[in-house]
Amino acid sequence: MKRLALAALGLVVCGVPARAQSASERPTILRDIGFDQKLGDKIPLDTPFRDETGKSVHLSDYFGRKPVVMNLVYYDCPMLCIVTLSGMASALKELSWDAGQEFEVVTISFDPKEGPEQAAAKKKQFMERYKRPAAEKGWHFLTGDIAAIHRITQAVGFRYVWDQATQQFAHPAGTVVLTPDGQIARYLFGVEYAPRDLRMALVEAGGGKIGTPIDAVFLACYRYDPMTGRYSAAIMRIVRFFGIVTVMAILAFIVVQWRREHARGPQPQAT
Repeated sequence: MKRLALAALGLVVCGVPARAQSASERPTILRDIGFDQKLGDKIPLDTPFRDETGKSVHLSDYFGRKPVVMNLVYYDCPMLCIVTLSGMASALKELSWDAGQEFEVVTISFDPKEGPEQAAAKKKQFMERYKRPAAEKGWHFLTGDIAAIHRITQAVGFRYVWDQATQQFAHPAGTVVLTPDGQIARYLFGVEYAPRDLRMALVEAGGGKIGTPIDAVFLACYRYDPMTGRYSAAIMRIVRFFGIVTVMAILAFIVVQWRREHARGPQPQAT
């Protein structure tokens, strides 16, 4: 029940419009948080951060060859961030690919008070949960100063506020999938992610460099909905796909039959 409640909260604040309420009717804090989708924009890869060891890095260190999954959380978050990262780890475990091999994962704290110590503790926790051999070099936990944080949160449209009443950050729940050159490809909303959606987002972000022919078939039959951050079956695409397959099968049958008849040559007529 706790996970369901948090998932509902994540969907409320992650930028999905509430049909029952206009923006002016929502609580002020909910109007100030969410995702402003910036599909196709590039994030500033020269932004400096520190990794979980305290080493100075730039985002460009994790881009260039593979698609990247990016999470924005804060490590001392008592509820939503833990559930979001847990949902991501669960989805990643369902993939046949490994972080560090086919893609990179970059988790950034948007709390400037946090440092490498909190990042290292959180990485240890989720490495034990993920249990993939390449994950140590493929899932990165970063911290930075307020200028760097603002630069990235604004680039991806991530809006959050400090709630004085609860002494916690109020923020949306979701994940951003980026191309190897830092272009925003897809947003996945909520605290749990369907492995199919994550895989298809990575295939699209990878520009065909990862994935199989079966993934290409799925992408031909599914449509990404930016309002929900999910993939859904596109009925007309499926109908067209099977129509094409049927026509190709008929043509192949005709060709095979023609070749058989041609190979037999003219048959002697009975006298």
